[in-house]
Amino acid sequence: MIIAVDGPAASGKGTVARALARHYKLPHLDTGLLYRAVAWGVLQEGHDPESETDALAACTFEDSLLDEPALKGEEIGRVASIVSAHPLVRATLIKRQRNFAQQPGGAVLDGRDIGTVIAPEADAKLFITATPQTRARRRHAEMQKAGSTMSYDRVLTDIRARDRRDMMREAAPLAQAADAYLLDTSYLSIDAAVQRAIALVDGRIKAKLAS
Repeated sequence: MIIAVDGPAASGKGTVARALARHYKLPHLDTGLLYRAVAWGVLQEGHDPESETDALAACTFEDSLLDEPALKGEEIGRVASIVSAHPLVRATLIKRQRNFAQQPGGAVLDGRDIGTVIAPEADAKLFITATPQTRARRRHAEMQKAGSTMSYDRVLTDIRARDRRDMMREAAPLAQAADAYLLDTSYLSIDAAVQRAIALVDGRIKAKLAS
């Protein structure tokens, strides 16, 4: 069984995807980490994330890099949003993601183009969203706990800028798949969002079995 979980930054898609993976006992891949790994490589070499050539050169990283704690940094996330807009970078990483999705038994993948590009054949698709203000508050709280002094207004501006890049990019823009369930987590607790997601996936599986 393949479960695709898409959505914008700080929508809760990662939390939901990990919970679904635990519930259904499936391996999970946060595909955003792949682009963060590319961003890390670009920054380590002092290269330009706006350059597709520089970003492409950073795509040949080992899987072990995905466990690097530094990939979770806010600056890495900002640069990842830039390098992920390059068509050749996305094309290079597609096979890696599809191989993970198509492993025996299936998997849960979360990102921005899982249901539309990486695994359009997924058995269940969710599009997780929340208002920009809600997502900014969540991200701001996380950053404060990590010691950041960035203001909420700056975080909100960054969230909106990232949304624009993700939705307007030429290659695999952020979009809800036609057959994906929409789950707005703006006013849901984590537990409520997870339970709703499980119910939606269960419903899709039962519908497939009945058809």
